[in-house]
Amino acid sequence: MTDGPRIAMIIGSTRAGRFGPLVADWVGGRIGRRRDLELDRIDLATAGLPDQLTEPGEEVPAAVRELGARLAAADAFVVVTPEYNQSFPAAVKNAIDWFDAEWAAKPVSVVAYCRDAEGGQAAAQLRQVFGELNAVPTRRTMTIRNAWQRFGADGSWPRRDPELEESVNAVLDQLTWWANALRVARTASSFVQ
Repeated sequence: MTDGPRIAMIIGSTRAGRFGPLVADWVGGRIGRRRDLELDRIDLATAGLPDQLTEPGEEVPAAVRELGARLAAADAFVVVTPEYNQSFPAAVKNAIDWFDAEWAAKPVSVVAYCRDAEGGQAAAQLRQVFGELNAVPTRRTMTIRNAWQRFGADGSWPRRDPELEESVNAVLDQLTWWANALRVARTASSFVQ
């Protein structure tokens, strides 16, 4: 176990036959190679979050309390999400909306993947949403375009690609810097909402 930042990696796809776990395995593997980070892998497909939010003051379901504790313990977040219809999936928004203080004064990086040659809309929109919750969206995000075409001849994903490696390392470097800086700031004084 490290005393470095705890990164909660959130897998945003909940579809049957989803591609997200492959991307998350790869990103999680890159996080795992770093001795300065600790990984908590959160899969929204198995988190059991209800679709309907509770009223203020109403008791929240156990699944929400359990996930809330994990988010509160995190120093930073990586959201691994598909881009559907030029946005992120409803499951990601639902997970974001259940929580508030858990996101505050913590950095968020986005790794988005898409089928088409374009992309980047999911990351751009998530930056706005997380900013509203007093999280700190990092400048560096990653969009894996044509994700389904990136399999190697041996069937592994992704095929060897120095550009992807450089991009994910840059994202994690920036996320780590912000995680350390904001952890010090949160320790020194309470965040003002």
